[in-house]
Amino acid sequence: MSFACGLPILECVYCLACARWVWKKCLYAAGHESENWGLAVAGEFEPVPRLCRFILAAYEEDLRNPIWAPAGGYGINPDWVILRRNYEETEGQVSPYMIYLDQDNSDIVVGIRGLNLAKESDYAVLLDNRLGQTKFDGGYVHNGLLKSAQWVLDAECEMLKVLVERNPNYTLTFVGHSLGAGVVTLLTMLVVVNRKKLGNIERKRIRCFAIAPPRCISLNLAVRYADIINSVVLQDDFLPRTTTALEDVFKSLFCLPCLLCVMCLKDTCTLEEKMLKDPRRLYAAGRLYHIIVRKPFRMGKIPPVVRTAVPVDGRFEHLVLSCNMTSDHAIIWIERESQRALDLMLEKDQVMEIPAKQRMERQESLAKEHSEEYIAALQRAASLDVPHTFSPSTYGTFHEIEGGEDSSRLNWGASFASSNRRKSWSEFVARLFDTDESGEMVLKK
Repeated sequence: MSFACGLPILECVYCLACARWVWKKCLYAAGHESENWGLAVAGEFEPVPRLCRFILAAYEEDLRNPIWAPAGGYGINPDWVILRRNYEETEGQVSPYMIYLDQDNSDIVVGIRGLNLAKESDYAVLLDNRLGQTKFDGGYVHNGLLKSAQWVLDAECEMLKVLVERNPNYTLTFVGHSLGAGVVTLLTMLVVVNRKKLGNIERKRIRCFAIAPPRCISLNLAVRYADIINSVVLQDDFLPRTTTALEDVFKSLFCLPCLLCVMCLKDTCTLEEKMLKDPRRLYAAGRLYHIIVRKPFRMGKIPPVVRTAVPVDGRFEHLVLSCNMTSDHAIIWIERESQRALDLMLEKDQVMEIPAKQRMERQESLAKEHSEEYIAALQRAASLDVPHTFSPSTYGTFHEIEGGEDSSRLNWGASFASSNRRKSWSEFVARLFDTDESGEMVLKK
């Protein structure tokens, strides 16, 4: 009798859990993850639409006779293209990419295009994720994306070194979309660890824009590299939110209800504190820019709003059930909405009419705010006991990472005691920051 009564109770609990999960997913379409983030400004967001067009240009066979160019064109000078690599030249190790010397913006750009649905080699890279076995710079990373990044750096190291040395005032920018976004994230980290191989380039000259990125690095790395890596997400894009292993997603396409059932139980029953303390859990990297173009229960789009932060908890943890979850991943829509957002920022701030001196002061103020937010994120990670927030780099060259490391042999150790945490925090800040004349902390070169 008691057993018979127990079954309806279990069914009710399960149904309530499923209803709560669906309710959360529907509400998250409003951009609840970023509702408390600050608003991005034109000065920091300006490169995004331009770099999106650069990625779009990488899909063209002939830049002098483009087929898919938007109304305003790509803004690419074919004479400034240093090299282009196709699938045959990359041997399937990475998607096609392009190196471009942007003389208008004093920038050396390395751009990697996204997943090609017709190429088996791209799937092989994306699905090669030996969870818990590939460790880099004190954290975990996506195995396949790391190997692709290594391949690019091996192939183009000498050329990039020449470009960096010949153009000492240029920045070195890595940009990619989807699969390419994950590759450039790992490539940026490899370059930072191996700066001597690129003429000892200063860290402040390196930056990365990952457009619609996959989750590819552990939380400690995602926060630690937030000063140079930026991730751009359009509204409900599914990929930065896909916590389930992508291999399992593809396998479950034949039984999508089963996958949703498992995700329902996982999201409902897993505490966020437990997720944050899982050293193998992967995340979208760096500073996040979330482009909001829709609100729930409202027809049509709203004027795009861009919010930005370096979050530790609440870093796109929930998959959104939305009819736009796949279209928001398309680079063409990200380019359009980011350009609309930038135009609104310029119109609102009238940044083009600001005198040069005030514009410089504004950029310095923005850099200071970003440094303060970066420090606050590191402190937040320390307070949450995120594993290995302070781990120093253990690799001197990118060749040492090959082959990965078995997670069973990793000694993570115990959590910091409060006194040890304060000591580690002080040492970590001393390694990363200097103090200027006014007593403010600034990033070291």
